[in-house]
Amino acid sequence: MDYETCEAECEKIRAENQLLLDAFQEDLKAKKLSQKTIDKHVSNIDFYINDFLLYEDAEPPEDGVILLNYFFSSWFIRKAMWASAASIKENITSLKKFYGFLEEKGRIEPDEYLDMLQEIKESKEEWLENLRKYDQETASSDFW
Repeated sequence: MDYETCEAECEKIRAENQLLLDAFQEDLKAKKLSQKTIDKHVSNIDFYINDFLLYEDAEPPEDGVILLNYFFSSWFIRKAMWASAASIKENITSLKKFYGFLEEKGRIEPDEYLDMLQEIKESKEEWLENLRKYDQETASSDFW
């Protein structure tokens, strides 16, 4: 796909993503979460679906359910200046809520959601270890 075609597809997806983020926000409000918590979840999901999923290709949110391993084991650690153990755990929580929302709305299959939850359970410690290694590598390469 050429650049112009890809950018046009990304813009279309961004517009659809905004509608999805608005619906997700309303769903979180209906579940009586605090506004601060809602804002954090929406911000985390916005970063995932509008930055990560559109970084290399035009991927809709539904396709992102299978990309968590790459996101947490590499991309998030390298691209998010705020990457920390706490932010990884926070993003995991946000993504569970978001993909649970998509599953409730019939946008992803129940098996996809269950597979995602299993991947998180099996890979979370590895993602955190990758962050620690990355932090050690970057700290040892800093020269003052």
